[in-house]
Amino acid sequence: MQIDIEAAKKQICRLVVDGMDFEREMTEEEIYEAIDNALMRFEDRDNLSLTDELILRNEAYNSLRKYDVIQEYLDDEEVTEIMINGEKDIFIEKRGVIEKSKKVFESKEKLEDVIQAMVAGCNRAVNEASPIQDARLSNGERVNIVLSPIAINGPIVTIRRFPNDPITMERLVEYGSISEEASDFLKRLVESKYNIFISGGTGTGKTTFLNALSQYIPKEERIITIEDSAELQLLEAENIVRLETRNAVSDECTNISIRDLIKSALRMRPDRVIVGEVRGAEAVDMLQAMNTGHDGSLSTGHGNSAKDMISRLETMVLGGMDIPLYAIRGQIAGAIDIFVHLGRLRNRKRVVLQICEVEGFIDGEVKLRTLYEWDKDELKKINDLYNSKKLKDWESFNGLS
Repeated sequence: MQIDIEAAKKQICRLVVDGMDFEREMTEEEIYEAIDNALMRFEDRDNLSLTDELILRNEAYNSLRKYDVIQEYLDDEEVTEIMINGEKDIFIEKRGVIEKSKKVFESKEKLEDVIQAMVAGCNRAVNEASPIQDARLSNGERVNIVLSPIAINGPIVTIRRFPNDPITMERLVEYGSISEEASDFLKRLVESKYNIFISGGTGTGKTTFLNALSQYIPKEERIITIEDSAELQLLEAENIVRLETRNAVSDECTNISIRDLIKSALRMRPDRVIVGEVRGAEAVDMLQAMNTGHDGSLSTGHGNSAKDMISRLETMVLGGMDIPLYAIRGQIAGAIDIFVHLGRLRNRKRVVLQICEVEGFIDGEVKLRTLYEWDKDELKKINDLYNSKKLKDWESFNGLS
């Protein structure tokens, strides 16, 4: 006789909950013991195979203590994205391919319980009054949540998983995402404190690339990272301060924005400031940080190309400060030295499409000079670095010239 695992899981969970002591927090061992006892009392136990019992045991625990049906995807290192479109539609991206899961949440209420557990873990709140929220899970997964009435087809949850073993620049070279020559070139630029901005579309690997670049920052330097939801994994850094924004969840809890964090970071004696991503008016403060002696700073943003990213930065700055476009372009040209633009090819491979330097502020425009460009199946060198003073000074200081 074939057992309906979902129905059996509901019954097991109900038996466990009925016997729970809600006056104290149960340990993991106690939960598993309660599940085992419930399995012993399960009315169709004779029809369960050993495999069925193990599946039920794990799924009941995930339902009671973790993130229910999506927990197995969170535990699977090959899954890079989990997309929940209401309680009945779950999609996952695995090895670059998106597929629909056979799993579903038992009800909309269960999905909402999972969502509340996610936001509670990082001291955030999401509800009908505030239906859009960003959060992160304990292992650093990035979560975006949209509830009704904004989301018409039920609660929407998008989870971006990052590898447990952060990808290094060496591995990106192995994957063919960047050439070894370009990797060595960027290494020298980071070490000689060029300000670098990484652009690209959604899912092109901007955060991954920023993590990889950061391995070249000298260990003795003090780094301040600023993010909406903490995702960066700067494993090589020793003197590091990680800052994360906070939404106002009550009258007593004030809102802390990226702009607030950048201003505070400048008082923390940073050698470098890393802004995980700029999306709005905080671009003003990011540019000012790069323009006030914090060379070697890094940031990312959404753009279709390096040139398009400049236009987007102009728009962002205008949203936060009413100053002439001419002055904004001068700020951008003075702040950012290098643009690295990422993209995905037709085969979904993530690559560096372009490395450009800001040649200067010429005739009222920010002029870009392409240094490397993706051509057919490789990243090819186009031009030598024009603004090479920082690099030459660093090489001279280190006896390399």
